[in-house]
Amino acid sequence: MTEEAFKAQAAFAGEKKPSMLRRRVGHDYAGRQMYMITMVTEGRRPLLGQVVGCSDAPKGSPDEPTVRLTSLGAEVAREWWACSAHHPEIAVVALQLMPDHLHGVLFVKEQMEKPLGMALRGFKQACNRHYRELILGQQPTPASQSPASQSPASQSPTSPSSASPSSYVALPTQHTPTAASQKRDRRGEDRTHGLLFAKGYNDRILFTGGRLERWLNYLEDNPRRLLMKRERPDLFRVQRNVQVADLSFSALGNLFLLDRPCLLQVQCSRRLTDVEIQQTTEYFMKACQRGAVLVSPAISPGEKAVMRAAFEHGYPVIVLLENGLTDLAKPGGKRMDACMEGRLLLLAPWAHHNERITISRSQCLSLNEMARAICAR
Repeated sequence: MTEEAFKAQAAFAGEKKPSMLRRRVGHDYAGRQMYMITMVTEGRRPLLGQVVGCSDAPKGSPDEPTVRLTSLGAEVAREWWACSAHHPEIAVVALQLMPDHLHGVLFVKEQMEKPLGMALRGFKQACNRHYRELILGQQPTPASQSPASQSPASQSPTSPSSASPSSYVALPTQHTPTAASQKRDRRGEDRTHGLLFAKGYNDRILFTGGRLERWLNYLEDNPRRLLMKRERPDLFRVQRNVQVADLSFSALGNLFLLDRPCLLQVQCSRRLTDVEIQQTTEYFMKACQRGAVLVSPAISPGEKAVMRAAFEHGYPVIVLLENGLTDLAKPGGKRMDACMEGRLLLLAPWAHHNERITISRSQCLSLNEMARAICAR
C-alpha cells in the first residue's frame, strides 16, 4: 500500500468514527481473508424477521429460539447466499438474520480485483430493490430479477436451507402504492443514511483459527441472547450516572450486587509467583463460599486469575472497565449468561472510545482505588 493510500485509509478509519464506518488501517481488503460482517437496518427497524421461542428452551425443541423471517428477510438471505455467484472469489460461510440486523461470515478465497466493500455495496443495492418492492410498493425492475433471487433463503447461521413462505411473518410496515411511494426514499439521497441498511458496515477480521468457531457460535446464539434481553431488560440496559461511593459510573448488569453485605476488593501485585497466585485464589474462593462479592478491574495476572476462578465457579462479581459502555453494549460470551443469572455487574467510570488504548499506570491505580472505595462504603 502506498503512503498516499495509507493516509487516505487512515483518514477514513478515523479515531472517532462509529464502528460501522471504521476500517483497519493498512489492511488489504481485496486479499485472501475471512471476515465477520455486521449490518444494521436504517433506524434499527425490525424489517427482517421476528425472534420466537424461549431463551431457556433446549436446542432442537419446538421452543428453541429462532428467527422467523419476513418476506423481505427471506429475500435478504437469498441475496447474501448469492454473493458467491456474483463474486466467485468469495465463499459465503454463514449468515444469521435478526429483526434489525444481520451477521454473516465471508471468506475471500483469492485476490479480488476490487475491495470487499464493493461486493457488499452490491449486496446492499440488491436488498434495496426488494425493499422498494415489498415496503415502498414499487414495481420490480428487470435489475431485481438477478441470479440472487433464485438462491435459497436461510434461517441457519451455517447453511443455506430453504424457507417455506408459510413460515414468514408479516412485515412490520406495508405501504399501499401511491405516487409518493414511487419516488426515491429521501434517506438514500443525502449520503448520511441508507435505504434498507444503514450506511456502512462493521467488519471483524479473522487472525486466529479458534476465533472462527467462536464467531459461528455467536451467530447461532444470537436469537437466544435477544430473548434473554427481552425477558430481563433491567439486566441488559446500560444505565448512566449510577452513583456509588461518590463516584459516577455507566453500569450494565445486576445493580443489586452493590447492596450485598460483603464486597471484597481483589488487588494483586504483578510480582506474585504462580504459587502465590494459586494461594490467593484459594483464599478468595473461600470468601466467595461465605457470600462475598468480588470487586476488581482484573488487570494484573493475579487479579485475572482470581476473578476468572470466581466467575467459572458461578460466584457473583463486579468488574470495573477501562473502556466505557455504549448505549447498545452487551456482555459477550459466557458473561451474557452470567448477566441473565444476576451474578455480574460491569461498571465503567469513563466514556467509551473507539481506538485501541493500552491502559496507563495512572488508570490502573484509579480503578483499583475505585474498587477499594466501593468495598469500603
